[in-house]
Amino acid sequence: MKTVYSSIVFFLLFSLPSFSQDVIRLQSCQSGSITKQADSLKALYSKDGFALLKEASITMESEFEMPVIVPLTQGTWYQFVFIGDYTSRLYEVRMYDWDEKQVVFQQKKWGDVDGNIISYPYIAKISEFHMMKPVQVNKQKKKNLCGYVMLFKKTNTDAGDSASVSH
Repeated sequence: MKTVYSSIVFFLLFSLPSFSQDVIRLQSCQSGSITKQADSLKALYSKDGFALLKEASITMESEFEMPVIVPLTQGTWYQFVFIGDYTSRLYEVRMYDWDEKQVVFQQKKWGDVDGNIISYPYIAKISEFHMMKPVQVNKQKKKNLCGYVMLFKKTNTDAGDSASVSH
């Protein structure tokens, strides 16, 4: 029943916005530096046995979360990546399970090592939709910030690998 309900919700989220005027629409963006970082991370995770499942460049507004809904499978090891505009001062990602319980929170500030990249592993406890909400704060650019999200899935899990991942 939950699958039917979530399919209806997913359909409504992406079909009804065309009838409303005050809706955040997913728009892609171009950033050479973010593209280079994304390509490097794709190569790195590929070498570590991860396959890229989904990726998207997204135009964001400063201080506004951009919800990304993804279906996850129980027991599968995922790696989530968010790359924000290099000029932003703060980057955060919160992830919620279907029951709206926060399961991940990551924050980075400008000047941190790889400050505009947030990456974290996650193993789903049950098969269900999860929502990742990246946000970035930029004092100079209020709109048209570029962000990039990627979802990887571990393809060759060794018995010892999963022991090193924590939530």
